[in-house]
Amino acid sequence: MKCSSYVLFFLSLILSSPSFGQAVRTNTGFRTNSLPRGDDNYTTAPVSIGFSINFFGVNRSQAYIANNGNIAFTNDGNLGRYSPETFSALQREIIAPFFADVDTSNTASDVTRWGNDTVNGRPAFGVNWVNVGYYSGAADKLNSFQLVLIDRSDTGAGNFDIEFNYDRILWETGSANGGSSGLGGTSASVGYSNGTGTSGTYFELQGSRVPSSFLDTNPNGLRYRSLSSGVQGRLMFAVRGGSVQLTTSCPTARGLVGSAYNASLTAGGGTSPYTWVTQLVSGALPPGLSLNSAGVLSGTPTTAGSYAFSARVND
Repeated sequence: MKCSSYVLFFLSLILSSPSFGQAVRTNTGFRTNSLPRGDDNYTTAPVSIGFSINFFGVNRSQAYIANNGNIAFTNDGNLGRYSPETFSALQREIIAPFFADVDTSNTASDVTRWGNDTVNGRPAFGVNWVNVGYYSGAADKLNSFQLVLIDRSDTGAGNFDIEFNYDRILWETGSANGGSSGLGGTSASVGYSNGTGTSGTYFELQGSRVPSSFLDTNPNGLRYRSLSSGVQGRLMFAVRGGSVQLTTSCPTARGLVGSAYNASLTAGGGTSPYTWVTQLVSGALPPGLSLNSAGVLSGTPTTAGSYAFSARVND
């Protein structure tokens, strides 16, 4: 059976530079606890989320915090893993906003922090990897990203939202993964999995383990993307009845008139492969741009302005 979703895409083509650094939530509670300064460390005991979540049919109220950009719900001996992996092949429950070799041993780096607070009046659990360095002991480039779980039991028992928030991504790998100065090699992966490998129970963001895909220097980098959110740099996944709802994303990177533009729409929560319908449901593309069935928006914009259109994707 095929299902479909509609995505509303906004593209601004102007010459000014947008402001960023607004996606990571600054809740004080999310900074209450911290991991010791170091590399590949994690909480030796699970910490309380503060509410119960239904993650693909399993109720969880605790999680392990890993320094390397992820949380897990069981300690299977892999909490210290530093090499980003393919989420379809992971045999453990994991939620990873930026699975990479984080190293906070340099005092110029902050440490991994977490705690409980509220978001829009609802209980929330946040993990901050804000101003963190990379292996080995490097702090010449610092990343700032965050994971937030938000209680949505108001819509049903165990329901919750997942937020991946990004303010700055300057490095993508550690030297143990073939990188140099934080770049190249086996770069970071972003996604989640329940560990079974069953279709629909895992998601990997486009660009995972592809060098430079997530960096701020890429116009489609993480801090320029949005997913089910009006906030640039925020990817949101709604988990309802134990399953992640099919979601779509649009690049919100700004283009320049007369300069080549290339960005990819992404979808998740369904069963890949995803096929985009090139004929729009409504609206119009910016003059000079076109959309293909892979969800790639490309071309050279010819007219400045803001454009909105609805496109359809099938899983």
